[in-house]
Amino acid sequence: MADLADCNHKYAELGGVKLHYVTAGKGPALVLLHGWPQTWWEWRHIIPELAEHYFVIAPDLRGLGDSSRPSEGYSKKTIAEDVWRLVNTELGYDEFLLVGHDWGGPVAYALAASRPRSVKKLVILDVVIPGCGGDFSEGGRRWHHQFHITPNLPEALLEGREEIYLSWFYKTFAYRSEMITSTDIQEYLRTYSQPGAMRAGFEYYRALPEDIAYNKEIIRRFKLPMPVLAIGGGVSYPNGRGRGNAPEESLKRVATNVVGEVFEECGHFIPEEKPRLLTSRLRNFFWELNWKRNIFVFC
Repeated sequence: MADLADCNHKYAELGGVKLHYVTAGKGPALVLLHGWPQTWWEWRHIIPELAEHYFVIAPDLRGLGDSSRPSEGYSKKTIAEDVWRLVNTELGYDEFLLVGHDWGGPVAYALAASRPRSVKKLVILDVVIPGCGGDFSEGGRRWHHQFHITPNLPEALLEGREEIYLSWFYKTFAYRSEMITSTDIQEYLRTYSQPGAMRAGFEYYRALPEDIAYNKEIIRRFKLPMPVLAIGGGVSYPNGRGRGNAPEESLKRVATNVVGEVFEECGHFIPEEKPRLLTSRLRNFFWELNWKRNIFVFC
C-alpha cells in the first residue's frame, strides 16, 4: 500500500487563485474536496489505499490550506469552477469520480450540476445542499453558521485565538475525537492561523444566500443524473454533530439516483473518524461503475 510519503504536492495558477493540491497513485481520476475547518489533510487516512487503484487529487480549496486567499469568489459555483480548471485544464481529465465533505459537498454538487457528463459518480459526506428545501442550519443548532456570516465580527474576536476556537470544533463535532490528534490539529492550525485564512473560511458561510439562489434555480429545472452516495454521521448532539440521514434526504431532492447510509458511532468528521469503513464504501460504490464498464480496477 502507498503512504503519504508518495503524495506529490503541487500548485496550479488558475487565474485569480493559486491552488495547492496533492496527488497520488494512478488510474481513473478521483477528486476529494475537504470542508471547514480542515484542508486536504482530512483525507490522510484514505488516500494511501485509494491511490492503489485511482489517481487521487486532493486540493486545498480557494482561501484554505496552502492555497491563495482571494478577497472574493467564495460562492460554491466559483469554487467548483476552480476545481474544474484544476482537474480538466491543468491535469487533463474529462471524467472523474468526486467526493465532498462539509463545504466540499456543496462545491461538489455545484461541479456535478455544471459538468454532469464529467462527474461519473458523486459522494456527499455529512452535509446537505443549500437551497434544496431542507434545514441547512438545523433550526439554529449549528449556531456558528450565523456567527460566521456576521461581517467582520468573527475575525476581530478570534484573531490570535484560532487554536481555542478550532479545537472546540475538532473535539465537539467528532464522536471519536481521539482520531483527530494534537498533531493533526497543529497541521490544521498551521494554515488557519495564517493571515486571511479565518476570514476566507467565514466567506464560505457569507456566500450562502448566493449559493441558495443559484441552487434553487438548478433544482427547479434539473436533477443530477449520476449515481450518488450520501453518508451521514450517526451521532449528533451533544457530542458528534453528525447529520444522520439528512444528507440522503437532501440529495434525493436534487438527484435521481441516490443511495444513503448512516455511519454509526461517528460524528461529523467521517473521513477521520471512520476511515476504514469509508474507504470500503467508496471502493464498493466506485467498483460497480468500473465493473459495468469492464474496467477491472480491483484485481
